[in-house]
Amino acid sequence: MADLSTLARPYAKAAFDYANENGVVNEWENFLFIASRVVNDKSFSTWLDNPAVSAEHKSAALVDLYDTQVAGSNDSAFKQLLDKNQGAQPSADTSYPKVSVALSNFVKQLSEQERLALLPEVYEHYRRHKAISLKQLDAYVTSAYPLTDAQRETIQTRLAASLNASVVIHESVDPSLLAGATIKVGDKIIDDSMRGKLQQLKTQLTA
Repeated sequence: MADLSTLARPYAKAAFDYANENGVVNEWENFLFIASRVVNDKSFSTWLDNPAVSAEHKSAALVDLYDTQVAGSNDSAFKQLLDKNQGAQPSADTSYPKVSVALSNFVKQLSEQERLALLPEVYEHYRRHKAISLKQLDAYVTSAYPLTDAQRETIQTRLAASLNASVVIHESVDPSLLAGATIKVGDKIIDDSMRGKLQQLKTQLTA
């Protein structure tokens, strides 16, 4: 049997091709991100495997969850998770559109073919299609303290110039770095943290 990644590829391509042609790439990506997180939840995955639950009910549950927890006006953990994934500061004022008919039908098709478990892989392949289309790269920045707007803009501008690509920053905080930050883009890691510099110094002194 083909692995999940192989099975997910045609669904991801079909999803991206449609979204790209209709100018809804970000909307579909946002839904796939949240849906992939939900499907990875152990309790939800067990529910998905229940043959007593209809395919229509399963797909509707995912769509309803997104519409109420993300597209709804109130703040929620899912909305904060989505904001963070986009490199933005979580805000209750951020608004996202509800799931479209086309996207709902796509989820329904996955459910009818018993492929909802592929959503995490579909999301990853979808992101790769988007990155290739936009020449976009993800930069994972871990800093000792939360980045200021000025620091975020400086990092993004410099990376975009050096990599000749659009850069999306994903932020996290690790106080153990002491100061500075580490930046990971693909397989490359830039360590400009105080902890990293101290480790380098220690290596040089003991060499």
